[in-house]
Amino acid sequence: MPKKFEVNLNVNGQEYATEIKPSDSLNGVLRDYLGLTGTKRGCDFGGCGSCTVLVDGKAYYSCMYPAFRAQGRKVTTIEGLEEDGLLDPIQEAFIEKGGFQCGYCTPGFIISAKALLLENPNPSEDEIKEAIVGNLCRCTGYISIIESIKRAAEISGDVASGRRVRAPASKPFIQQDLGVP
Repeated sequence: MPKKFEVNLNVNGQEYATEIKPSDSLNGVLRDYLGLTGTKRGCDFGGCGSCTVLVDGKAYYSCMYPAFRAQGRKVTTIEGLEEDGLLDPIQEAFIEKGGFQCGYCTPGFIISAKALLLENPNPSEDEIKEAIVGNLCRCTGYISIIESIKRAAEISGDVASGRRVRAPASKPFIQQDLGVP
């Protein structure tokens, strides 16, 4: 059995010290060791995007990301987007535009959208499609997801300019529909 070793991880702004095996994926550590189950476990080989997280602001499949490589980096999961009881504009937009159905893929899409909007606050539809090409959904047909991301860009601009206040988070709704425990 592989020997475990301790790593220090910064996840959603909180420091964690945990023992991991060299073979542990970031997805496994987030879900199984830290109890952050909003990041889904789908295919386990980088083919569906449901496990997408941000590492230093860039989107990565956490099922393919070795956990030990996250040491010294800032990891953000779906649980980390809510801030001071307020939804992230992307979460607001997914609710407003119905960018989810069963909700299983939703955390990955939201995190991929967050990475896009951090890099490009006003993306074209083609740029949105390119940003989510690695995320699969079997329910929505992608139109409502693309519309949600377009709306998120609008909301983000309104929040940044002070024209809009972020919506309060409702834990039961987020848990049920956006995959946040």
